[in-house]
Amino acid sequence: MVDYTEGSGKQYHIGVGKDDVGKYVILPGDPKRCAKIAAYFDDAKLVGDNREFVTYTGYLDGVKVSVTSTGIGGPSASIALEELVACGADTFVRVGTCGGMEIDVCGGDIVIAQAAIRFEGTSKEYCPIEFPAVANIDVLNSLIASAKDLGQTYHVGVCQCKDAFYGQHKPEELPNHQELLYKWDAWLRMHTKASEMESAALFIAGQYLNVRVGSCFLVVANQEREKLGLPNKQAHDTDMAIKVAVGALRKLIKEDKENKK
Repeated sequence: MVDYTEGSGKQYHIGVGKDDVGKYVILPGDPKRCAKIAAYFDDAKLVGDNREFVTYTGYLDGVKVSVTSTGIGGPSASIALEELVACGADTFVRVGTCGGMEIDVCGGDIVIAQAAIRFEGTSKEYCPIEFPAVANIDVLNSLIASAKDLGQTYHVGVCQCKDAFYGQHKPEELPNHQELLYKWDAWLRMHTKASEMESAALFIAGQYLNVRVGSCFLVVANQEREKLGLPNKQAHDTDMAIKVAVGALRKLIKEDKENKK
């Protein structure tokens, strides 16, 4: 592969090198959330800021950790993951937002992804569609335990991943409306918890790279509740999802120390 960095020692897109990041990384989509997440670290410092990729590195319980934003969608998320792994990171928690799908998934709740529907394009460039996109069991269990510790309402299950935000929110207007609508109905019948845009690509790329990846999301609202005329409050403060992710990292760090990983 061509070295587009021309020997700088930094990754081409995220702009950081091997000494800049920790083994454990939180992955928000929005670059503006990185400083908010880094505030939970000790001695956090900005180590990278290029394109949509902002990186801070600090410490949790004496262990080096980082936060790197991925931007929106699978293509940039997979780039961040590939380059962070090249820098030595091997454990990742995506933290972001989602739209609820199952009726009991309400605004302000947390969804923890057990697996993801690969209704996007990035993961298909890694492996055939028959291969499932699943979260790493260690990360999944740590996220569940963290949410329980915080007393937060949470849901664990399958999420749907898409490339077109408006394919979800105004499918009737699009030329591909028949496929969008009948597949959405199928996913609802299969009790899909929520819809978002990054986890399928991260789970598949993580499986290929042999690293640990999990995801948790704040539910912003639920359009299915809206359709039925049910209360549909909105939530936009991601702090609780961040706390769940940070708590999960602490648990993973502790377990890894005990298991001498």
